[in-house]
Amino acid sequence: MSGLLLLDALAEARIEEAIAAGELDDLPGAGRPVDLDDERFVPEEVRAAYRILKRAGFVPPEVEARKECVALTTLIAKLDDGDERRNALVKLALVRTRLELRPPRTVD
Repeated sequence: MSGLLLLDALAEARIEEAIAAGELDDLPGAGRPVDLDDERFVPEEVRAAYRILKRAGFVPPEVEARKECVALTTLIAKLDDGDERRNALVKLALVRTRLELRPPRTVD
């Protein structure tokens, strides 16, 4: 198992333990859908530019990848052990790896 998959599996196990212990029951926003348009996923220095691009119908690949990570993490938390969950974990690791390997963008 690669280091990234091992880390994902460890994180997932800790999340499941916290859920089972009820430690995540009273979190703000519990029971409400995740706001995938939240700009916290966009680096502060480029938010204005991204907002303009978004209004024009363009969403940068980094933002889409970060949104996909959030969606996959949410899905994984709901799935029982099995092929679908393993596939989602692999896909999440792949998306995170792509994000990590992507060179940082600069705004001129």
